[in-house]
Amino acid sequence: MDELLKYDHVEISFAGRPVVHDVSVSLEPGEILGLVGESGSGKSTLIKAAMGLLGGNGLVTRGDIWFRGQNIPDLSDQELRKIRGAQIGMIFQDAGASLCPIRTIGGQIYESMSAHMEISKEEAKKRSLDLFHKLHFKNAERIWDSYPFELSGGMNQRAGIAIAMLMNPAVLMADEPTSALDVAVQKQVVLEMRQLRDMFGTAIIIVTHDIGVVSAMADRVLVLKDGNAMEYGDAGQVLKNPQNAYTKKLLSAVPRLRRN
Repeated sequence: MDELLKYDHVEISFAGRPVVHDVSVSLEPGEILGLVGESGSGKSTLIKAAMGLLGGNGLVTRGDIWFRGQNIPDLSDQELRKIRGAQIGMIFQDAGASLCPIRTIGGQIYESMSAHMEISKEEAKKRSLDLFHKLHFKNAERIWDSYPFELSGGMNQRAGIAIAMLMNPAVLMADEPTSALDVAVQKQVVLEMRQLRDMFGTAIIIVTHDIGVVSAMADRVLVLKDGNAMEYGDAGQVLKNPQNAYTKKLLSAVPRLRRN
């Protein structure tokens, strides 16, 4: 199968200091890749680099990030804006913080969609409610008309996932999407993300500290430490029979209560 996204010997630096070192990893259509490691290991940096969101002092200083034949570090801001959201979607750790508190969910969905396509508010609402229903959201109309502060944290996170998917991106970047949620809502979010993959063939990169989430979702796993790739392979193999000493140490330190 053709690679959809490929990191080829990537080095990423901030203010001239390398923080990610010679990382190579690829993503195929419909595949879920888990990025795991301690805080500061470079997980979020890798996914931000694929969206051109490293900020003013961040730079891919070596290697390439290929997406559908385009090398992301070589693209202009205008070219990147066409990719962000429409082709590569993003779910943030706290969707509530990324949503505007003084605009309704529906208003923000329409603004996001109209930035990339010619669409009426009625058609945007129709598409949104259809996806809400497919994801088994209760009171879909109420969610469309609600402000973020009127919804629970878990509902905001689920709405954020739906917003990211409404443009039907080929790749969905999920940066710690379950860390701020209780266990019951975590399970719901994991199920919905897998359902989106199954419905749309979306490839997903999920950054997480939660090994339970990785074991429930990921097809392949990349383990990072201090910006270095320690182990990369089939999720079942890496989680059940790790070969790298750091991976073994990392897994042994993780509580297994949520594994099932």
